[in-house]
Amino acid sequence: MPDDAYRSLFETNMGIRPGERIVVFSDLIRPDETLSDLERDRRERLLVEAQLVAAYAEQRWGNCSFVSFPATVASGAEPPEPLWTAVLGEATVERLRGDGLLLRLLAKCADQVDLARAEATVRDSSHGAQVIVALANNSTSHTRFRSFMNATGCRYASLPHFDPEMFSTSMRVDWPALADRTRRLAEIITLARSITLTTPAGTDLKIGVEGRSAMADDGLLTAAGCFGNLPAGEAYLAPREGTTEGVMVIEYAPTRRLTSPLTLTVRQGNVVAIEGDDPYRERLEEKFKESGLNRNIAELGIGTNDRATRPDNVLEAEKILGTVHIALGDNAGFGGRISTPFHEDYVLYRPTLIAELPDGERVMLLDDGKLLI
Repeated sequence: MPDDAYRSLFETNMGIRPGERIVVFSDLIRPDETLSDLERDRRERLLVEAQLVAAYAEQRWGNCSFVSFPATVASGAEPPEPLWTAVLGEATVERLRGDGLLLRLLAKCADQVDLARAEATVRDSSHGAQVIVALANNSTSHTRFRSFMNATGCRYASLPHFDPEMFSTSMRVDWPALADRTRRLAEIITLARSITLTTPAGTDLKIGVEGRSAMADDGLLTAAGCFGNLPAGEAYLAPREGTTEGVMVIEYAPTRRLTSPLTLTVRQGNVVAIEGDDPYRERLEEKFKESGLNRNIAELGIGTNDRATRPDNVLEAEKILGTVHIALGDNAGFGGRISTPFHEDYVLYRPTLIAELPDGERVMLLDDGKLLI
């Protein structure tokens, strides 16, 4: 089974072509991380799986590199210099080091002039990989590294929090059917002026989305510059900053069910208060102390994968058909304006979702978790 799954990953999802250079990377458990036995086991299996994926690609197509490094402090943080070097080559990275440019990129404090210079340098690279498979636990989706690699035409699959068992479940979906429903959903959301979201758990949000384009994460990453999560299956966008109002009730952290729900009060697009007793509250409060930007309502996503089932793993949970997820923090990589080394998704179950169009028409997209389009 693994060989079939790996072949599908590279041939169906990535559209591999003869002679292309591939980079597969993963991350290592840091000594200061506190993990449950189950989570440590998954992380260790993920590293081994990434090595097997890279070995399969090298044996079948050649020209595949594997890179591993200590896990970043959070999803959304920039990966370290060795990965940039593996993908772009030493000469390009040396140019990025000039005037401290690479350091500012890694710290996510580069200004617009820095970003323009860096992207031009990356685009000039003659060494860049054509395919990247990110099997790191922490997500690199919302990083400049990822967006720069896509700017070179690289096809990039991000699999954060991946469990190897997913090769037998949510990676076995009917990809064309998933792509069709995801595209249709994204088209409707793009037309909307605002979105109303409610759940039985108590979430009640109004989200401004006018002028923002939704993207269809359909898992078919075969065109130059494509990016997406695997397992795939969501339509998502960056809400307009400062517009989201209401209450969000979360029942799951990224890797576990909370002992009791947390209630987040949202005003003018930012979380202003948290209520609840679960220890995860402390992690959120620490992130909010690190930067006020981490309070930003960064993403609205809708799951479209009918083979996804796991609520305890956010990578798969946010793809479950009929769920909605809201992310906090960074959204600069997909149409937003907030750049911060933090991006965390929270999946909401049995949502009712209504899109309000510019002419005032209201279109119900989800009714108690049932997709209506």
